[in-house]
Amino acid sequence: MYATSTLVLVHGFWHGSWCWSRVIPHVVAAGRLAVAVDLAGHGLYARRPRWFTEQPYDPEAVGTEVSPVADVSLDDAAELLTAQIKRIGGGGPVTVVAHSAAGPVLMRVAERTPDLVAHAVYVCAYMPASGVPAGAYSQLPEAADDQVVPLVRGEPGRIGAVRLDFATDDASYRRRLREAFYGDVDPVLADAATGLLTPDGPLGIMLGTTTLTHDGWGSVRRTYLTCSRDKAIGPALQARFIAEADAAFPDNLTSVVTLDASHSPFLSMPGELAGIIASLG
Repeated sequence: MYATSTLVLVHGFWHGSWCWSRVIPHVVAAGRLAVAVDLAGHGLYARRPRWFTEQPYDPEAVGTEVSPVADVSLDDAAELLTAQIKRIGGGGPVTVVAHSAAGPVLMRVAERTPDLVAHAVYVCAYMPASGVPAGAYSQLPEAADDQVVPLVRGEPGRIGAVRLDFATDDASYRRRLREAFYGDVDPVLADAATGLLTPDGPLGIMLGTTTLTHDGWGSVRRTYLTCSRDKAIGPALQARFIAEADAAFPDNLTSVVTLDASHSPFLSMPGELAGIIASLG
């Protein structure tokens, strides 16, 4: 029944393996094995700052407290994902589906151990060029409409994290969070998902770089799922990632699938997303 490679699903910043819970039943029903894992600094590996868990709420600490995940680097995240892939695949190749900020982690894994990745799938994810940190793309014109950056609290370089304030009772801020991540998600489901988010994405993942080679990442089959209504990593920036990859590795072009979705199709259209990734070898 499960003749093709296992799918390993990797969430983006602030989320956890839980975000794939609506997708996995569809994938398995389509005849594919699928496992969702937690990214370093997230899910069961998350460490929450004091201001997020202690009362009373201290808005000043939100912008100043050094993150407990400030020591998590791109290397750390890649090493954890590699170990998870080896365990899940039994040493054989798997298909890895990376959302958002999991993209650079998948790139590092595929560059170092291309034999472990049968297919690299990016769902509106960062897919930076060789030697370029993912965080650098937030300064480009293609990212001008990014609705997440204005919500970031504190100076990432000082606190060691890309921090969002999920503890605030500011109705406007919470509304903008929902629009940035879950614009086409049922509001009740969006509120439930927001309640599961953790505030700090390790800055080290966004600052790390990977030198891409033809024998490494450039040799791995890749597919990019663009999301046309994404307000976190907009369509223009997604298109730039694809163009840069194809220019660098023209003998291994990116397959592209477009979804009419916001940044979180795993919640807004889990069946359609599952159908696409289940069909990928």
